Amino acid sequence: LKAKRKQTFISMITIISVAGVALGVMALIVVLSVMSGFQKTLKEKILGTQAHLVVLKASEKGMDHYEEALKKVEGVKGVVSAAPFIFSQVMLSSESGTSGVVLKGIDPDRVAKVTELAHNLKAGRLEDIKEVREKDLPGIILGVELAKHLSANIDDPIQVISPLGTMTPMGMMPKMKRFRVKGIFYSGMYEYDNTMAYVSLESAQKFFAMEARVTGIEIKTEDIYKVKEIGKEIRKEMGFPFWTKDWMEMNRNLFSALKLEKIIMFIILVLIVLVAAFNIISTLIMVVMEKNKDIAILKSMGAPSGGILKIFVIEGGIIGVVGTVLGTISGLAIALNLENLIDFLENLFGFKILPRDVYYIDKFPSQVNPLDVSLIVITAILISLLA
Repeated sequence: LKAKRKQTFISMITIISVAGVALGVMALIVVLSVMSGFQKTLKEKILGTQAHLVVLKASEKGMDHYEEALKKVEGVKGVVSAAPFIFSQVMLSSESGTSGVVLKGIDPDRVAKVTELAHNLKAGRLEDIKEVREKDLPGIILGVELAKHLSANIDDPIQVISPLGTMTPMGMMPKMKRFRVKGIFYSGMYEYDNTMAYVSLESAQKFFAMEARVTGIEIKTEDIYKVKEIGKEIRKEMGFPFWTKDWMEMNRNLFSALKLEKIIMFIILVLIVLVAAFNIISTLIMVVMEKNKDIAILKSMGAPSGGILKIFVIEGGIIGVVGTVLGTISGLAIALNLENLIDFLENLFGFKILPRDVYYIDKFPSQVNPLDVSLIVITAILISLLA
């Protein structure tokens, strides 16, 4: 590992080899922590706005006698709570602009037990969207980005326009109704904050002429990873024409892309460690060339080839272990303080790394997974020993 006084070349290569392994390990830990953090944050944001599972009926008119269906669903093992909902696309219009959104009719008393909407409200209360008097305008809750786009504040009137209107001699006329903004929510996901609006179930039934029907039932489960089994039980209990859709199916493309990205990142970054391994190989070749006489003396004294091989394996191992330890320490230090580091860099250079209007989320999440770190450490040390 050390060089002679005249030849600093070997020790320099040793330092470069250690640094190479350390950089590779650090990059692997930081990148995989960020990927895990993205996955966790997206999951939390999605499951804060969406239900874990929805029950729908194969019918154009929607689901009737939903109270009976609710009782059946709540009786299934693993179901924590359930709430009815109405789901449709409309256009919102204010004095400042118009925007196409997803309008969701909810039961204010039940929805808080299924989603995080009540927790996400930055202004107003869920109870405020209930219809109190016939003369009053019904209430509506907007996402924070949608409210900005429409320049709407609490108590401002909003026009809701549905393309599913009424047929007149002049053709199909869109249906319009005025609502009053009673709440503004912030989910932290630009997609939802810019395209979601909520009204009471009663208001949605009147507006879409659904009488006592709903689109479906949304469910919160005990374990988000057992939704497929719970969905199967619900289908068995309810029978045809009821069917279920879980959060994994609703966001399959997004989570599949994240998982694939994480695997590809791991493979690419392992190549960095492999480059460092070539540095180790070159170091050991230089050492063998330099120590030719020493090896010859050891062999003539009766040292077995395996014993000499062990010397070089230990040397490669030391470079690998030192590099891995340094890389793990620096990687964990960065991964665990990534948000503060990103804030510092953003303030220093005056730009946003994650613009909210481009990406799903506005923060740089990081989650250190002990299994990922263990896998990285073992891989790096094995590659070093192999070198």
